Amino acid sequence: MVFVGARNAPAGDFPNPPYTRVDKSPITREKPFLYVDDDGAYKVFVPEVRKDSTGTSWSSGTPKGESLPLSDFFIAKPDATAEEMNAALDAGKHLLITPGVYHLDAPLKVTRPDTVVLGLGLATLVPDNGVSAMNVADVDGVKLAGLLIDAGTENSDTLMEVGPEDSSANHADNPTSLHDVFFRVGGAGVGKASTSLVVNSSNVIGDHTWIWRADHGDGVGWDSNTADNGLVVNGDDVTMYGLFVEHYQKHQTTWNGEGGRTYFYQNEMPYDPPGQGAWMNGSTKGYAAYKVADSVKRHEAWGLGSYCFFNTNKSVTAEHAFEVPQSPDVRFHDMVTVSLGGTGTINHVINGTGGPSDANSNVANVTEYP
Repeated sequence: MVFVGARNAPAGDFPNPPYTRVDKSPITREKPFLYVDDDGAYKVFVPEVRKDSTGTSWSSGTPKGESLPLSDFFIAKPDATAEEMNAALDAGKHLLITPGVYHLDAPLKVTRPDTVVLGLGLATLVPDNGVSAMNVADVDGVKLAGLLIDAGTENSDTLMEVGPEDSSANHADNPTSLHDVFFRVGGAGVGKASTSLVVNSSNVIGDHTWIWRADHGDGVGWDSNTADNGLVVNGDDVTMYGLFVEHYQKHQTTWNGEGGRTYFYQNEMPYDPPGQGAWMNGSTKGYAAYKVADSVKRHEAWGLGSYCFFNTNKSVTAEHAFEVPQSPDVRFHDMVTVSLGGTGTINHVINGTGGPSDANSNVANVTEYP
């Protein structure tokens, strides 16, 4: 458990008990929400950014932020098309997406700063014909919340792109943020996507993001719900809280940008490699669950766990769970690897340090690296 900016967090230190404490939350924005005001009008409240904060945003009075009237929103129902929603976005409207499954024949394009896209009841976006579900411009203050992006049957290169490839703007004062934004490849049926989430913009905040290649359900198999990477971060100074990435067939998370921070990371490696030969990164056995690019000089992460359960072929091995460059400002705190039921092996926790997790010793911990 990772407590970030939490007052009165429980005592004790990783690994026994498995608690990690960080005094302050460096930058946060709470999730936008629908409410009814004193006059009975529906509105959406958008909390403002907090920096170096402790405690809740609401315990000492009304939270700071902005209330938006529902008239500022296009209210989407499941028969809404990508064309209709994009027209509303182009006209300066926010999106309130009601519960349901939305099939998209083109990406939703968020191009205006401070746009809110709020899904209710895990509104589900399914990109058809290999398109992306959503592309966000490199602008200030976009808020995406309460969405499930469900891969379609034809492979998408990406399911969501936050900022185009050439993004370079600084958004430190008004970052884009993702809240309860989930991704699924397979599980409800065959789905395919090379990469689920690509973050090219800088200063993006992720607040509870679950990125999942299905390990059970419908349309599941090594050659069925194919998906290389869960998360790729190219922007600088990106911060993730509560990041879950599971079962992808290559690197689960690849971090290329400088100054990244992760507070709590949960990962399960793919259960289903048919053999070691099908799951090799060059001459290295398997793919790291969290890969920081060799060129990165600054990165820090707290409270990370990676688990293996190679039940298709118990002889499969991952060389390490976390792969990072040797730099004094690349620091990892409180890591665990686990071989669930001793089904498969993770040789090392981070680079060549720690481990193994295998049939003889299921759990391995590293408290500090380097």
